[in-house]
Amino acid sequence: MRLVGKHLFFLAGLLFFALGVIGVFIPLLPTTPFLLLAAACFFRSSARLYHWIMHHRVFGSHISGYRQFHAISKKAKILSLVMLWSVIVSSAFIFTTLVWIRVSLLVIAVSVTIYLLHLRTLTQEMIDQSEP
Repeated sequence: MRLVGKHLFFLAGLLFFALGVIGVFIPLLPTTPFLLLAAACFFRSSARLYHWIMHHRVFGSHISGYRQFHAISKKAKILSLVMLWSVIVSSAFIFTTLVWIRVSLLVIAVSVTIYLLHLRTLTQEMIDQSEP
């Protein structure tokens, strides 16, 4: 049974990692939570993949910064907000005419914006003391 659980965590880690990567390009899909889930699954299933994701040149610092300090970089905040609002506005006003979908999309955008702005901003001191 233990081997089955390890394989399930491994597969879940791959799925969450894939969703996290897709989330880089689709603003409504949350990148960081999926990468955190992937890291947790890899921790329970594959030391090699856990080490890889924690030391990944693109995702590693985001995972450790969020995990340790509940913070993201200023650049990540700005990029997230720009992509979020550009996709939401284009989706709401170009691709749909239904008012309830437009309102729903705008409520989602405002909610995600509030969440991102309430996150701490990752400082150089935090980065220097972070442990992957």
